[in-house]
Amino acid sequence: MTDPLDALAAQAQAQLDMLSYPARPWVVPRQHEGTEVLDVAIVGAGQSGMTIALGLMRENVTNIRLYERALPGKAGPWRSFARMKTLRTPKHVSGPEMGIPALTPEAWYRARFGDLAWAQLGKIPREDWQDYLDWLRDTVNPPIRHGVEVVDLEPLPGGITAVRQRDAAGRETVDYARAVVLTPGIEATGAWAVPDFARAALPEPLFAHTADDIDFAALKGKRVAVLGGGASAFDNAARALEAGAHVDMFVRRPKLPPVNPYRWMEFTGFLRNFPDLDDARKWAFMQRIFRMNQPPPQDTYNRCAVFGAFRIHYESPFTDLHEAGGKIRITTPKGGFDADFLIVGTGMVVDFTARPELRRMAADIATWADRHGPARGPGDYGLGSYPYLGDAFQFRGKTEESDAMLARHYCYTFASMVSQGCSAGISALKFGAERVVRGITRQLFTEDADAHLAALMAYDEPELRPEAAPMPDPALADSSETPV
Repeated sequence: MTDPLDALAAQAQAQLDMLSYPARPWVVPRQHEGTEVLDVAIVGAGQSGMTIALGLMRENVTNIRLYERALPGKAGPWRSFARMKTLRTPKHVSGPEMGIPALTPEAWYRARFGDLAWAQLGKIPREDWQDYLDWLRDTVNPPIRHGVEVVDLEPLPGGITAVRQRDAAGRETVDYARAVVLTPGIEATGAWAVPDFARAALPEPLFAHTADDIDFAALKGKRVAVLGGGASAFDNAARALEAGAHVDMFVRRPKLPPVNPYRWMEFTGFLRNFPDLDDARKWAFMQRIFRMNQPPPQDTYNRCAVFGAFRIHYESPFTDLHEAGGKIRITTPKGGFDADFLIVGTGMVVDFTARPELRRMAADIATWADRHGPARGPGDYGLGSYPYLGDAFQFRGKTEESDAMLARHYCYTFASMVSQGCSAGISALKFGAERVVRGITRQLFTEDADAHLAALMAYDEPELRPEAAPMPDPALADSSETPV
């Protein structure tokens, strides 16, 4: 009996074949110092990197390579620091399939678990989502180099970039590419944010960020403090509670925001066309969205609320934090608290210098504070530090020269939010990936326009050959009589 997923993969390949027109390769090959130059290098082979790779392959841009730090089966957050039980996104989401019905999450879920299971499903469990992504990778088979970290991107003359990678043994290699796409994760243009006062006050064994590898079993019977009230803070609080810890959560706000603006954003008009707005309107939308903030999903909140060992302290920023005798002493406007371990859920910060692959270009990357006056004002929620991106997620420069150099580097990360209205998350994936693919193919074609024109000028393959036509058929001869 044929495995349903194998049958679905075969169906997907048939659909790809049906939609393959025009199938002719078209990108002009290049070399650098005797080495083949990649058309596109994609840093990261998770859901975003694979989606963009599939989109490029559908456009017959096949000289590409994806670079992934993790080994096969270990990539992505869904089996590591993503600690929710299900995706936040509605189950009918699409995007990674780039318009191929048999590659959709729904088609995969139905093939694996059955139609009834799909009908009864609320949201997709995160482990199932990673299983789907693994199947998609195996079905589409993009060229991935696993176990390497991109440590430097060096723009070179001639419109190419040196992509330097390092493997686990410390060996370094270099590839060359005409376009580079950054998709290594949500923090790909900065770092996870741990407040300086926490790093200064506590030794590392006493605290961790929500994105770190945490031994929750070791927290059994401990008192755990969680700084922050976002979704990931609640996910980590839930894991600690389920492990048998007592959890105190500290939130600056007087209450959790009840309304999720990200749910409002989930419509085609916004997700596809936001990048075409003028800067003033973009800024107004983003100010409102970040001011509203995002609550934890109801089921995530409920996951914590059922525990009697869980308490939320509102209007309770840390005013003092220090270690004493291996314990953590916390002071807030509402009083003092003791804890054995601190989990920091304060998100991420945009800082190009924090990324080794971006340090060389960091000083040249234009931010919203560089391009838009209000982004330099108070109350910008840190959005002024976000990169000011072009219409296809490409970096922009601070000068005309740096702008031309950066234009072949595409930023498909959370930091694209202000420019694109798209966080490179699942809901916006099909819209954002389309723009990146459109931008890269535009870049590759326009850069080679003279070569294509020369090819047209030299094109002389005849389609019409009158001498090859058959002789007239006597039966079809004109037999009409000439009038007298």
